[in-house]
Amino acid sequence: MSNNWVESTSRREGRGLYRMELNGLILKELIAQMTLEEKASLLSGGGQFYTKTVKRLGIPSMYLSDGPHGIRKQAGAADHLGLNASLPATCFPTAATVANSWDIELGEELGRYLGEEAVAQGVNVLLGPGLNMKRSPLCGRNFEYFSEDPYLAGKMAAAYTRGIQSQGVAACPKHFAVNNQELLRMHNDSIVDERTLREIYLTGFEIAVKEGNPLSLMSSYNRINGTYASENHRLLRSILVDEWGFKGFVVTDWGGSNDRVDGLKAGNHLEMPSTGGDSDREVVSAVKSGRISEALVDEMLDEYLQVLFATIIPENAPAFDMEQHHQFAQKVAIKSIVLLKNDDALLPLNRDTKVAVIGDFAETPRYQGFGSSVVNPTKLDKPFDSLTAGSLNVIGYTTGYKRHGGKDEGLLKAAVDMAQRADAVLLYMGLDERSEAEGMDRKHMRINQNQIDVLNAIAAVNPKIVAVLSGGSPFEMPWLDKCKAVVHGYLSGQAGAGAIADILSGKANPSGKLAETWPISQEETPTFKYFPGVLKTTEYREGIYIGYRYYNTADVSVRFPFGYGLSYTTFEYSDFCVNDQVVSFVITNTGALAGSEIAQVYIGMKDSKIFRAARELKGFAKVHLEAGESKTVSIVLDDKAFRYFNTETGQFEIEAGTYSIEVGASIQDIRLTSEISVAGTNAPIPYDAEKLCSYYTEKVSNVSDSEFAALLGRPIPNSEWDRSKPLGRNDTFFQLSYAKGWVGRLVYLILTARKNKAEKKGKPDLNTLFQYNLPFRGIAKMMGGAVDMAMADAILEVFNGHFFKGFGHLISAWLRKGRAAKDTAMKLANAESPIHKKEAANEHS
Repeated sequence: MSNNWVESTSRREGRGLYRMELNGLILKELIAQMTLEEKASLLSGGGQFYTKTVKRLGIPSMYLSDGPHGIRKQAGAADHLGLNASLPATCFPTAATVANSWDIELGEELGRYLGEEAVAQGVNVLLGPGLNMKRSPLCGRNFEYFSEDPYLAGKMAAAYTRGIQSQGVAACPKHFAVNNQELLRMHNDSIVDERTLREIYLTGFEIAVKEGNPLSLMSSYNRINGTYASENHRLLRSILVDEWGFKGFVVTDWGGSNDRVDGLKAGNHLEMPSTGGDSDREVVSAVKSGRISEALVDEMLDEYLQVLFATIIPENAPAFDMEQHHQFAQKVAIKSIVLLKNDDALLPLNRDTKVAVIGDFAETPRYQGFGSSVVNPTKLDKPFDSLTAGSLNVIGYTTGYKRHGGKDEGLLKAAVDMAQRADAVLLYMGLDERSEAEGMDRKHMRINQNQIDVLNAIAAVNPKIVAVLSGGSPFEMPWLDKCKAVVHGYLSGQAGAGAIADILSGKANPSGKLAETWPISQEETPTFKYFPGVLKTTEYREGIYIGYRYYNTADVSVRFPFGYGLSYTTFEYSDFCVNDQVVSFVITNTGALAGSEIAQVYIGMKDSKIFRAARELKGFAKVHLEAGESKTVSIVLDDKAFRYFNTETGQFEIEAGTYSIEVGASIQDIRLTSEISVAGTNAPIPYDAEKLCSYYTEKVSNVSDSEFAALLGRPIPNSEWDRSKPLGRNDTFFQLSYAKGWVGRLVYLILTARKNKAEKKGKPDLNTLFQYNLPFRGIAKMMGGAVDMAMADAILEVFNGHFFKGFGHLISAWLRKGRAAKDTAMKLANAESPIHKKEAANEHS
């Protein structure tokens, strides 16, 4: 086979991407020419975001980039947390925002734009979308995720995936799976029952895989019921591949590999980032010792290479049109904005209305979250500039409050003075940057009190207040009655300011609806007593009852229900027809303006013998209608419409009986109702209702140990750290507070001081937070090969009180690492030598 076989077997197609004319035989021939060391090297990172090459065989590197809502390819020194600058790219609205559009076609179009920018920047794999469930409003990374509902999240993720991959690059849905908190995220063990796992936390991924066909997927940091996700064979092969038909490769989250060989055996192909060859040597040693077979390595390599060669990007890939992409980002934001309140039809604002603009967010917008998804925008629209450039009569702007909290009487007085001179006030408010960041969870659901103080003071002199909100997750709103209108842009990207201005002025009609419930208070969430897990485990005691499945079933009042959103026009539903396959009805725009309505199909079963949510989302459609126009809408009920997971049979079943089919404008605004009888699969009922009283009565906010154990079907694992034992590889820097050695305790004090200092300044130190929650094995996994696992073990000895012994082992391990690295480099160099190439060619022929 020719060394330049990549070029000779490829053709240019579509957007100038390489499409390989490959078949299994060619790849097997290629793999057969590799040494064991070369095979192992291709299954791990060559740097922070790129993989290794085999030059003699023409195998290129693959570049993987963060990018759930925009490309983050760093130009200089790369880091996982988004601390260093990246190349300019379009910052589109985040997933939490776009989910409010409920628009699958829009999601796919957004994916195409993301894919186009990936090609332009030479990115083979886009690390997104994120579709973990919003179990609690406090998760610091919720802004990256779509919804509390797996059906909506899965449909949107599949749409993103199809769009991204239409440009010849790979999407990478993440984080698989049950990854719902940031605290101790690389150490935590998610304790969840099997039915909840399958129905809530895996269904979104199932839809994304079956309907989006992603070429890659990212495993999560956490354990699931005792096993790391990256080492979970049942998750990564039995379910993902055998059951769902996944045909791509699995990559670890960055530093998320625990035991590299166990991960490979489980189906985790690629370990990222680089460990300097340490993990490669582990794989080579495991093959030579018989722990794994070389055939397994070949299989994993074959599956990885198929994606690598399908996503090769030429060096002269075209640039993207920045202005066109910016305009599309504004279109996405407009379709995702939610009108939460509009008393007395205050909005849209009349062009003669004198408007005061107040709030720091109106000058410096909150438009994205903080962490590895941070995008360096190609341009950034500012709210005040967008307002004054439009048709509104803006009389002025004042800051109103300090961005990160704290009283300022001068700012407050200036806000009141301006409000008195206006007919209406636009008050920009919401969550600040320190509230939403990768690596940390929110401690409460409140916004800064100084913003509320400004609202109260303004309301005393001008009742016509429009609150313009920013933030990627719900917050408490006891002050809602002080506002006449509320517009929520979530985190609407670099063009969000112009989108908000269009909604306020009436140039655009709001059509977004909430993809998550807004509870009245943190204490009323079903996870209040269970989130976050602060020790070894997180217990998912609420089971299937997350989000609206809890509030609606347990009849708990909420601030805004799932699926809620207002419009400047009105809609009427009629002519309902239903069977077990299709739901159809007519929607009529009964108002005076064109607008879009999101119709939602919910299914429930009143007399079920298993515990269930009263209603579950099973279909939706977004329909645009001119004033007075009517359209017939048909929504297909797919294989997920009536199923539940039966823990006794180990598969999805259907319970026979009568089901309610409801169509509504939200979970609480049902417009059409019918019933149908559905034949079941005659599976045995898996539960003893007497042992699961909380679940059958939906009172899951305080589940007893005995009930949770009955739900799990096994004893509840101990969550306490054993402080009498030495710290191990999978313990964290967070636990150095009780380390036996003074060095460990000193490190803990330094990290804690740095963390607290950053929080007081109002800007989290993500690097410190990452270290704070890092398992000790992460020293070897995240330092690019500067430290191997033997050195990490020696550092642990020092932390555990064996200073001189550990220091000696550290020096010895460092010397061994150097010798091993030289030996590996020599073997790889010999493989590249002309003599080896000739021998390999003769052997192949």
